[in-house]
Amino acid sequence: MDGPGGSWKRLRGQYGLGLDAWALSLAFRAMHTRTNTADVIRLPAEWEPVGAVLLAWPSADSDWAPWLDRARATVVAMARAIAPRARVLVVSADPQSSHDLLADLSEHVTVIAVPLNDTWIRDYGPITILRNQQPCLLDFGFNGWGLKFPADRDNLVTAFLHAEGHLGQVARLIPGLWLEGGSIESDGKGTLLTTSACLLSPNRNPHFDRAAIDGALREWLGAQRVLWLDHGHLEGDDTDAHIDTIARMCPDDTIAYVACDDPNDSHFADFALMAAELAALRTAAGQPYRLVPLPWARERRAADGHRLPATYANFLFINGAVLVPTYADPDRDADALAAVAQACPGFAIIAIDCTVLVEQHGSLHCMTMQIPLEIFS
Repeated sequence: MDGPGGSWKRLRGQYGLGLDAWALSLAFRAMHTRTNTADVIRLPAEWEPVGAVLLAWPSADSDWAPWLDRARATVVAMARAIAPRARVLVVSADPQSSHDLLADLSEHVTVIAVPLNDTWIRDYGPITILRNQQPCLLDFGFNGWGLKFPADRDNLVTAFLHAEGHLGQVARLIPGLWLEGGSIESDGKGTLLTTSACLLSPNRNPHFDRAAIDGALREWLGAQRVLWLDHGHLEGDDTDAHIDTIARMCPDDTIAYVACDDPNDSHFADFALMAAELAALRTAAGQPYRLVPLPWARERRAADGHRLPATYANFLFINGAVLVPTYADPDRDADALAAVAQACPGFAIIAIDCTVLVEQHGSLHCMTMQIPLEIFS
């Protein structure tokens, strides 16, 4: 290994950064390794055994600067909650500060020096499938949620981690699609849940219509069914309605979803339509899903007045526990913890204060990416 700098330069050359979204998408498609039609592919559910969790460290030269200490303290709190249950891999553009603040967790935490644009590793980290029961990393393209933000560094993180051996000696495939981890939910049994607003965004895969996207999800993620939601979007959300902000698959054919109970809120009508869509969905066995409503987070606004997309749906499963975002709102936070406990019986429920994370339009699940136990046993 020639160190982060040399590997990073090789990856930049490999991916031809500087191409526009269309050309880069075609480049990805030209270089990917397709799955074999005879392969049995499964995308595990998030509540299945996890070996490690990826986190990204907030950098002083990023948009986190005004809240840097609080943001880093939140990442430390997340690492502290995850460490007893799984390995923690922290990618960091400032590894010294990461080492300093995570020193007491060093036995359970690995800090990896790597250039970053931002911290939302759910959307640029590897998506791990089981191909013929063996783990395989899918490295989808990440273009800053449809060209909204710079993503040249984040887009290379999975390739770097794989090249340097941080994700084990497993295959890495490049599907040739722009796809973020927060945009899909799996029940581990062949059903995916997603939103049309995100996956059909013209700045992601303009050469694919819904049928083509549906087919790609079946090919690469082993989906037997794709359930599409056409409603539900939080104001201030940069992701074009990631499913992990509004509705989450949970064990035993359960879906926990954000429910707006305020008729005077601008979201009320759209989320009522989303609730009706969810009620109309059926499991693979033809039965209604068990639906658990999550409380509507209190309205929060940024300093410039725009609304922030606080959501209780952005929770993380981790080996028998669920880390649930809270927002310094005792009554609604308590209701959210109770609702997640109802959706996930038998799981330990752990609150993580994510008040600062929503200042940058994300929350707990967006900050993490789980790596299955098959890679880190």
